[in-house]
Amino acid sequence: MDYNLNREQKSSAGAALRKMFRFMKGEQASLLVAFFVMMLNAAITMLAPYLIGYIVDHFILKKQYGPLMQYSALLLGLYVVWAGTEYFQAKLMGGVGQRMLYILRNEVFNKLQQLPVAFFNRNRSGDLISRINNDTDTVNQFFSQSLMRFMDSIFSMVGVAVFVLSIHWELGAASLVPAVFILLFVLLVSPWVKKKNAVSLKANGSLSADIQEGLHNFKTIIAFNRRDYFRKRFAKVNEENYKTSVTAGIANNLFTPVFGFFSNIAQLIVLAFGIYLIIEGQFTLGLLISFMSYVQLFYRPLRELAALWASFQTALAAWDRISVILSLESDLKVVDQNQTTITASGSVVAFKDVSFRYPDGKEVLHHISFDMKPGKTYALVGPTGGGKSTTAALIARLYDPTEGVVLLNGRDIRSYTNEERTKEIGFILQEPFLFTGTLRENILYGNPELGRMDNDQLLKAIADAGLDDLLARFEKGLDTPLNASADTVSLGQKQLIAFIRAVLRNPKVMILDEATANIDTVTEKLLEAILKRLPKETTLIIIAHRLNTIENADEIFFVNAGEVIPAGTLDHAMDMLLNQKMAS
Repeated sequence: MDYNLNREQKSSAGAALRKMFRFMKGEQASLLVAFFVMMLNAAITMLAPYLIGYIVDHFILKKQYGPLMQYSALLLGLYVVWAGTEYFQAKLMGGVGQRMLYILRNEVFNKLQQLPVAFFNRNRSGDLISRINNDTDTVNQFFSQSLMRFMDSIFSMVGVAVFVLSIHWELGAASLVPAVFILLFVLLVSPWVKKKNAVSLKANGSLSADIQEGLHNFKTIIAFNRRDYFRKRFAKVNEENYKTSVTAGIANNLFTPVFGFFSNIAQLIVLAFGIYLIIEGQFTLGLLISFMSYVQLFYRPLRELAALWASFQTALAAWDRISVILSLESDLKVVDQNQTTITASGSVVAFKDVSFRYPDGKEVLHHISFDMKPGKTYALVGPTGGGKSTTAALIARLYDPTEGVVLLNGRDIRSYTNEERTKEIGFILQEPFLFTGTLRENILYGNPELGRMDNDQLLKAIADAGLDDLLARFEKGLDTPLNASADTVSLGQKQLIAFIRAVLRNPKVMILDEATANIDTVTEKLLEAILKRLPKETTLIIIAHRLNTIENADEIFFVNAGEVIPAGTLDHAMDMLLNQKMAS
């Protein structure tokens, strides 16, 4: 599966609109009311110029002021109704747009939750945030504000065209000729406008990504006194964003002067032709005034459509960026258990002729095979970049092997659902992630059984697991506030929390990927004691560079250059590591 979001996504306007309307299910009643209100507005818009022309010919020129006041009051009433319905329509579509935005953001975010680690390795989080936040809002703005105005303008223009052709078809046809040139211009320029908006949105996403990465790593930037690098990098992406935004702005505003020019040409045509018809006795002054009003009503929406069409092109570009995410599917599919491989009993984890390569990268593991037994402790040692963490990631099914099969309890690991697999396997990373909230919320994450416990039951479960001493290290216990984006707790404390979270799951396989790297020796001894209290059948897989962490392992595997080789004793493993360093 290609998880690169920067690939070009092309979709026709009609196809894009059909997919967008999928997120407006349940809004049929609101859309129907809005459509009715729009038709009422169009009818008022059509009727008003005709009444003005009628008033001029029958009352003003004949100086009949009584009927003039009555018709003027009628016009005022129509305008009041028009204003009220416009407000109601805007309020109605605003609600529809916000509900659509809510559904769309939920679907995009839920889709991201289904995608594998490989997707997030290839895409920057800042750009993903921009797609979830900015691009969805762009689509919402079009639906809540622009779409009804767009449709309203179309109905008004069609109504005006019918009126002017029915009043005087020759003058009406002449007044509509410039609209043909506008249509040709739109068809020619729209793809270019959409492309410029897509480039601008991509640059905006890159800007968000650079800001997010810079702020996230700002401590390192300060430590190395490289604010200048951050400034230069930001200035570069900001300048790129500025240039693409200016280009997109020029493209979006190109429609307005062109539409305005042809609108003025149309009014000149009507004025010249209309005066000629009056001289010939074929037309009246009132009808000419009505006609001029109708031409303005026809081309004024066209000028609005210039801005609305630019908004539509921006929304289409934003939708393309969103639909790339929505079209993705995880390549970590659950396969049928009956079609999977079965290994000999007695192994909790087994690799059978496994090879693996990262996307667009070299092969990390080459046809490796090994078994891990229940209740044993295994250590993976080797040089940095040798494939230790990759091996652990395959055991946890963060990735699938390129070739071969990984087995868990004698079953192809691909046959386990996500819930089944995560219940069997605990994974403590070197840099654990915490959620903003409380310590309680963080250790309950992904553990529905603990989630059903009250406070006393949870504290007892923690004590039974031997974790109460770790909990005591937090001043407010389970109510300790945590902030994922701030240093409210140290990295060592974060690892303690991740440790508590994993141990409480009682997994059959526990993977510790440098999980004690940022913990003091005293705490590490405490963690070792807790690990010894795990059920006898729990298999420990430890990746560590500290000798005391792996010295009690039942078996040590040396991982390097794509090979996983049984190393026997700790001394033998250290000799292999030393020889590898000397050889390199």
